[in-house]
Amino acid sequence: MALGSSATSVASSAGTAAVSVAVANPSTTASAISTATTGKSPLEHAASAATKQDCNFLNALGPKPICSDIPVPTIKDMSEPYPGPADSLPNSK
Repeated sequence: MALGSSATSVASSAGTAAVSVAVANPSTTASAISTATTGKSPLEHAASAATKQDCNFLNALGPKPICSDIPVPTIKDMSEPYPGPADSLPNSK
């Protein structure tokens, strides 16, 4: 089914309007892109960096705290010593 000229002009106008909004409000565009890709707004990223915690402002709507500690997994050292030439006993003559 082919688009009529009125449908094409409406789609073109909507695309032009979206581009105009993005150019006129770059910070809003950056915020929307950040939120879409990371799930956090730039302000939430800044709050997380400043507090060294995971911050989500939508947590204020529920019982969770806005910022919470980032869980750090425990690390078990499984390394073994690797002796080199300097670790061998000196030759006695």
